[in-house]
Amino acid sequence: MLIVDNVSLKAGERSLIKNVSFTLHPGELLAVLGANGAGKSTLLKIISGEKKKFEGNVFLYGKNVNVYSIKELARKRTVLNQKNVVNIDFLCQEIVLMGRYPYFTNVPKESDLKIVEEAMEICGVSHLTDRSYLTLSGGEQQRIQYARVLSQIWDQKEALILLDEPVTGMDIQFQHQTLAIAKALTKKGYMVIAVLHELNLAAQYASRILMLKNGRKWKDGNAYEVLNQKNIYAVFNIDCQVNIDEDTLSVYIQNKMVVLDADDFCNPLK
Repeated sequence: MLIVDNVSLKAGERSLIKNVSFTLHPGELLAVLGANGAGKSTLLKIISGEKKKFEGNVFLYGKNVNVYSIKELARKRTVLNQKNVVNIDFLCQEIVLMGRYPYFTNVPKESDLKIVEEAMEICGVSHLTDRSYLTLSGGEQQRIQYARVLSQIWDQKEALILLDEPVTGMDIQFQHQTLAIAKALTKKGYMVIAVLHELNLAAQYASRILMLKNGRKWKDGNAYEVLNQKNIYAVFNIDCQVNIDEDTLSVYIQNKMVVLDADDFCNPLK
């Protein structure tokens, strides 16, 4: 279980996160939604243990996240960041193997290599095993990083998976595959928190949705409770139509097209 208890964080006088509380149980996929600057990534950094100085508490499986040793925490939670900068010419398999570093000192065990193989296969990147990571497209690099993240907790029970904009740069097929993998893992007891920008992906795959606005919790509930016209306009300042898909019974959001007249904002001097 994950307990986020009245968490706040400031940068100078500006509140990045303010009094956010929620509980996450094994088997849940929580999508975190909000406009740019709402505090989504900051919240994940607090939960992951990256941010040490904040008000409130985060408890992961009954223990304060700041009390875990680095190796112990690495076996309890795994993180996919928005940006994963790699400047050294690693092979893709070597990148994924980094997820197994908490489990061996010098030489990976046969079980570690098997996990790397399985994680790359489920992420659809087995054909990239011996490719240079630096030669890949942005979407391919993201899928390699996702395989690394999964390999880190592949053999752990009830671990926490933190995904900060996991589908960035991916085409539609792999956006859905990425979240489908995460959802499938929740059936085995994993907990997943995913920062998403696509509301329909959140509606399809998340069991719960947490909406943030200006660093505060705006709404927390299932898609039917959270994704309505009023909340979406309040958080994203956009008009939309909310429907129910007859086949899947999931919420489907159709944004209304924004129409602008260039004469209103572009008048070059002649």
